[in-house]
Amino acid sequence: MNVIKTAIEGVVIIEPRVFKDSRGYFFESYNKSVFDREVAPIEFVQDNESCSSYGVMRGLHYQRPPHAQSKLVRCVRGRVLDVAVDIRKGSPTYGQHVAVELSEENKRQFFIPRGFAHGFAVLSDTAVFQYKCDNFYAPEADGGISIVDPSLGIDWHIDPTHALLSEKDTLQPLLKDFESPFTF
Repeated sequence: MNVIKTAIEGVVIIEPRVFKDSRGYFFESYNKSVFDREVAPIEFVQDNESCSSYGVMRGLHYQRPPHAQSKLVRCVRGRVLDVAVDIRKGSPTYGQHVAVELSEENKRQFFIPRGFAHGFAVLSDTAVFQYKCDNFYAPEADGGISIVDPSLGIDWHIDPTHALLSEKDTLQPLLKDFESPFTF
């Protein structure tokens, strides 16, 4: 696998080695020993999957400590713009983001460490999105910031005024009104 560093330390893009022939393709999507050595030593405990239609935006979500989660995400069908926003108080990159297109074609994965809010926008007719988490989901620890906060400067590649958002996501605070539970 090829690990691509981003502008924010710890947030990485992973490109697998894909073997193709007349029958199709094969790739190793996860190998704990390689991941621990090349990215970070993580013990994933939960896998999740969502299916969404074009224009759906999910996020920007996080889990408050002690239920914070690192995530390894990928799009197995369709295409999404995936985003991680640094929400660690005192971080030199606080409020900055990394965005990457994940698709069934490029087979890229995106690693988002604890201390980041995460979200995505669906750019294809439908998208099936999978993610591994290193902590169990705890509803009482749910948190978020507004996915359409203009101060974040995220180009979602779709018009956010026509995006399909959950009621929960429409109620999230702007970054300027947000009190982070994470410290750098």
